[in-house]
Amino acid sequence: MKRYLFGSLILPRGALLLALILVLSGCTVLEPGVPDDSGYITLMTWNVHNLFDGVDNGYEYDEFLQSAGWSTEKYLGRINSMAAAIGRLTPVPDIILFQEIESHQILEDFATALSQDYAWSHFANNPNAAVGLGILSRFPLMESRTHSIAINGDVTPRPVLETRILTEGGSFVIFTCHWKSKIGGDDETEDVRKASARVILRRIRELWETEPDTGLIVAGDLNENHDEFYRRGSNIVCALLPDDPYSAILSNVKSTGQKDFIVVSGNKPPVSSHFPQGTISLFSPWVRELDNGSYFYRYNWETIDNILLSHHFFNGSGWNYERAYVANFEPFANSNGIPVPYNPKTGLGFSDHLPLLIYLKFLSSE
Repeated sequence: MKRYLFGSLILPRGALLLALILVLSGCTVLEPGVPDDSGYITLMTWNVHNLFDGVDNGYEYDEFLQSAGWSTEKYLGRINSMAAAIGRLTPVPDIILFQEIESHQILEDFATALSQDYAWSHFANNPNAAVGLGILSRFPLMESRTHSIAINGDVTPRPVLETRILTEGGSFVIFTCHWKSKIGGDDETEDVRKASARVILRRIRELWETEPDTGLIVAGDLNENHDEFYRRGSNIVCALLPDDPYSAILSNVKSTGQKDFIVVSGNKPPVSSHFPQGTISLFSPWVRELDNGSYFYRYNWETIDNILLSHHFFNGSGWNYERAYVANFEPFANSNGIPVPYNPKTGLGFSDHLPLLIYLKFLSSE
């Protein structure tokens, strides 16, 4: 199906814009434990590991230059194989957050290859950056904002992309993220990730001042495990902190306020047990529901790909959290459930990260 791009709206030929504005997904739900019901939204985040288009712009990594053998044909082959893998998920995700993509063209090409009426998309990156991040959606994306983040005069490698999702069941806001990696040292780079958390916390407070009933989702590759605090010896304030008495004491939040860390919780709703009232705490399915991780590094699993949800998704009405899962099966992973990175020489593999997905179910308040 041929598609045309109007700003961030990708329309199939002959489609009516009005029909796209308030239409819920009609896909069937076949995953175990999830009823065959159209009242669901499936959201996926995936770091696709350096996905470059076939055109040189001067900022590509060396192995993805045309002079190194990279081409439009290889790029489209990768797009088609990844789209085919996504298309095998049941249900196919309604909203997809991508990290490590080069351009908005990649979102357009995914929309075409998936053939699932992904009519809305946004892309964000820093000027002259090799890769950025984006969102592809069957639902309208409204009020998109790109938040660049500066720390000590330097700009973080990637911005935060804020978008509002509009559905018949109400709207909610998604922050698509790809926080600073730990290259350069875990402790040495922590302030950069905390700077990203600080921007998100500021926006959450701004939104809730005027829209206290708006649900918020923070998702993407945060380069931070949900249990980072414990992995680092419980002696450093990380950008993600567990709802734990020791982290609460170390953060000294009563005196300094919650400035640059997000509390992650397994509680439903994620009301903090150990931090002061008013502390922003978000639910993480890694805390109690998911095993292993989404990234396998030096023979250890990491949970650096995250989908964090506010308390609004646990209040028994509107869009409510149902469950989460990691796509740790073929073709995203090998027979041992470990991700297979893409090899530009052979054209095989997908990414060194596994997709993370959640289901939201619509619950009527009547």
